[in-house]
Order: sequence, then structure tokens, then C-alpha cells
Amino acid sequence: MHDDCYADQQDDTFHTRERFGWFVDNWSAHPGFACVIGYDDREPVGFAYGAPAAEGHEWWRESIDPAPADPRTFALSELMVRPTWRKTGASELLHHALVEQRPEALAVLLVDSEHPKVQRLYEAWQYKKVGEQRPFPDSPNFAVMLRDLRAPAAS
Repeated sequence: MHDDCYADQQDDTFHTRERFGWFVDNWSAHPGFACVIGYDDREPVGFAYGAPAAEGHEWWRESIDPAPADPRTFALSELMVRPTWRKTGASELLHHALVEQRPEALAVLLVDSEHPKVQRLYEAWQYKKVGEQRPFPDSPNFAVMLRDLRAPAAS
């Protein structure tokens, strides 16, 4: 699935299959790790995964002052949809399945700042850009986006 999603970015050293494997291994070791996979019949369409941020170590805190009263956060690490199923609503279904029943008060994610359409998609799902961050020397500059999971869903 990863190779299909990044086929047009072969020269992107940050999004290699090996780096992706490292991220999956890292995140899946976190307590509370969750992953959803979507299928069209037996064909995998995409997936989303993440884990609760360690209490007191929410990496988005530097972007907000003061911190929310309830800082418990679910960090959405990856939402990936194969090209054939993009613009079909699959990403919203995967996102919803992953975060809507979470016990945390907030959800946080990073969006490559060079992808404003993706950022607008998350804004439509009630995320707000609260800052920018480059977590690794070879990573893109990311928009830090935060969502209040207790807010009523947009209609």
C-alpha cells in the first residue's frame, strides 16, 4: 500500500518504505496504539493509525499557550489512501473510524505545509493549524493541526 501511495515520489528520502517501517514499528509499540484498514471488497483501500501521546509530553504543547484544560491527546500518525480511492470519501471514513470514539480530549496531526489541499481537508474535519514543526532534519516542514474531539461534529 505504501509503495502505491508514494509511487510518484521515488526521490523523496523521508517517505521511503524503510522509513515508513520505522514509523510503524515506533508507533505500534505505544500503549493504546490503534489502526484501521479500509477495504473495497477484498482490496485494501487505505489505513489510518496513531496512539495516545504520553501525558505531559504532548509535542504540540509548544504551539499553544495556555494549554487546554484537558491535554489528553491522540496523535494521528498516518492516514494513507491508495490513489484509485482518493477523492471518494475513503479518507474521511478511515479518519472517522480511528478518532471518533477516542477517550482523549484532542487529536493532533502533522500535514506537509506544501500540501494546502490536504490541510484544508483536515480543516473541514474541524482541525485548526496551531503552529509549524520540522521533527526530523530531513522531514518536510509540517503544519501542526489540533482538533477538539469533544466539540460537536460539523454538519
